[in-house]
Amino acid sequence: MSLLRRIGQTQQVQAPGTAPVEPGHAGPGMPPLPSTGGGVPGGPPPHAAPPPPVAAPRPMEAAGQASARTLGQLAAQDGQQDAMNRIQAKVIAELDPRMDLADLPEVRSRIEELFNRAIAEEGLSFSRPERERMLARTIDEIVGLGPIQPLIDDPTLTEVMVNGPKQVYIERKGKLILSDVTFQNDEHVLRIIDRIIAPLGRRIDESSPLVDARLADGSRVNAVIPPISLVGPVITIRKFSASPLTTDDLVRFGTATPEMFQFLRACVESRLNCFVSGGTGSGKTTLLNILSSYIPEDERIVTIEDAAELQLRQDHVVTLEARPANIEGKGAIPIRELVRNSLRMRPERIIVGECRAGEALDMLQAMNTGHDGSMSTGHANSPRDMLSRLETMVLMAGVDLPLRAIREQIAAAVDLIVQVSRMKDGSRKITHITEVQGMEGDVIVMQDVFVFEQTGLVDGKIQGILRPTGIRPKFVDKFEVAGIELPRGLFGGYL
Repeated sequence: MSLLRRIGQTQQVQAPGTAPVEPGHAGPGMPPLPSTGGGVPGGPPPHAAPPPPVAAPRPMEAAGQASARTLGQLAAQDGQQDAMNRIQAKVIAELDPRMDLADLPEVRSRIEELFNRAIAEEGLSFSRPERERMLARTIDEIVGLGPIQPLIDDPTLTEVMVNGPKQVYIERKGKLILSDVTFQNDEHVLRIIDRIIAPLGRRIDESSPLVDARLADGSRVNAVIPPISLVGPVITIRKFSASPLTTDDLVRFGTATPEMFQFLRACVESRLNCFVSGGTGSGKTTLLNILSSYIPEDERIVTIEDAAELQLRQDHVVTLEARPANIEGKGAIPIRELVRNSLRMRPERIIVGECRAGEALDMLQAMNTGHDGSMSTGHANSPRDMLSRLETMVLMAGVDLPLRAIREQIAAAVDLIVQVSRMKDGSRKITHITEVQGMEGDVIVMQDVFVFEQTGLVDGKIQGILRPTGIRPKFVDKFEVAGIELPRGLFGGYL
């Protein structure tokens, strides 16, 4: 028995407010203490200093003990990661490179066999959950997207952002969160990028350090590598759900009201030209998908995109995708050329995923030459800003046109602008549905049909109402021609 423990058993410290202990007794219910000679029986010898009391661990010592435990846990994790890396390297080295990776059941079976053999050779022992988790990670590393494959499979996530090998962010419910997923090094991230872009015939290297691509499920991918990126290889994945969001989903999320979608359906079916505007990640493509779903089945649709994202459910759809330049800087086919070519494909509807530059001029010309009901998206903060951006994009086409002529083209071509925004709480809402009425002098006249009005903030959630303005749009007559009837009071009492 240690000295401190013996002292703790033989020396009782009287606490304040308690009855004194009689000499020769250790306390109630305890036998008398033996005499140590001289002085008080059972007490310390005369003139001897009382033994020091047992000291409680100091805060710094407790912190040191906790730190030691944390370091031990980290060391154990590092050891497990090292073992994991060795096992993965063995499995990859022994896997037949001629194996058809498209045959997933056969590949998984072979990987599991090599995995079990590697663990036996290493003499390692893991619990069943750890073993299954390590096997899943090994399979993801060989046939999936490595560490981020579980994030891609998580249906609650909408975005995955890899900022170098040691920092991976995710977006859930409109909020960005730092995940605990990491890569081994820059080369590990580069391998995943190559795995994404190789099936698409795209390339990325120091001479071409930017690439746009897509996953098999349609999710959009953008990758940037050094020397452009100073934090290492960067991957941004905009996920799309296996089943596209529907009108009911957006109504449930509070993005819009049933009356709004009833009005938008009437606009699409009566072949009005529409632009969806908003910021990055505001839900423009999602809303364009829903608007496209209102197109009748008997119409021929041509979609044009940088990377195919739209998920139209109609049968008669022709999908065109822009192509970047090859390694020699040749062979690029931009969106503008695809828009011009689509006019010779007998389209009834032209849908451009996003207008960014000179293709806006060709899109406006298509809208003005018999291709009614066409749709596109653009980056803008308000409907008025969308018109200004269209003017700028037309000028980017390199055609020397007077500003008034450009505005007349826009006013004649565009009937409706739908503004969608991502709020501070992460929610997406349609904030404006605006009619483009025409020209008055040199100004394009616009009128809001539906608007969102914020009424407050409760528990971090934005509160507001989506309401009609009470203004009857001028193109309502087109609804009647198309045989579309809207309920009375849809515009706030006017119809």
